[in-house]
Amino acid sequence: MEACRLAARDLACRRGDMLLFRALDLDLSPGEALRLTGPNGCGKSSLIRILSGLMRPFGGKVERAGMVALLDERPALDEQAPLGKAIAFWARMDGIAADALGQMGLGELTDVPVRYLSTGQRKRAAFARLIGQQAPIWLLDEPLNGLDSDATSSVEALVEGHCQSGGIAVIASHQSFAAQGVRSLHIPDFSA
Repeated sequence: MEACRLAARDLACRRGDMLLFRALDLDLSPGEALRLTGPNGCGKSSLIRILSGLMRPFGGKVERAGMVALLDERPALDEQAPLGKAIAFWARMDGIAADALGQMGLGELTDVPVRYLSTGQRKRAAFARLIGQQAPIWLLDEPLNGLDSDATSSVEALVEGHCQSGGIAVIASHQSFAAQGVRSLHIPDFSA
């Protein structure tokens, strides 16, 4: 895995007239995982978007070394295509590992159109794509939503393995996340 680092200095986020957080610092090195906590609307998803480069901070700066992969509520899969074809599209773009669908327990669903997949199956398909991207930095926004207890355990083990292999994970989640070594950052501690 390529060397990676993710740092933020004096970050501030404003949405409309509301300053969600300010003076937020973080510094993550290979092997580290950080869980973002706080109530709805406090800025967890906004911080994930800022860290990914999809949103500009109101103040401060982000430093990234290494490729970033984002998993959020939009799995970016063609709703009309069978799952196998939808993932094959990304395989050509990202180089998804051939066994990523099997690893996420979806190997028997390759002929099922994405629109017929359950919420949990869609989430696992998004993880199959994430695995294939081979990015060292994972930004996960509510990664456990829609997953049953077995799939939750698989995802927690997947993230733990990613970090043990030298990756970084930032996890915005209302749910507990049972992976070894995950630190927490409570976003409301940085509210204005």
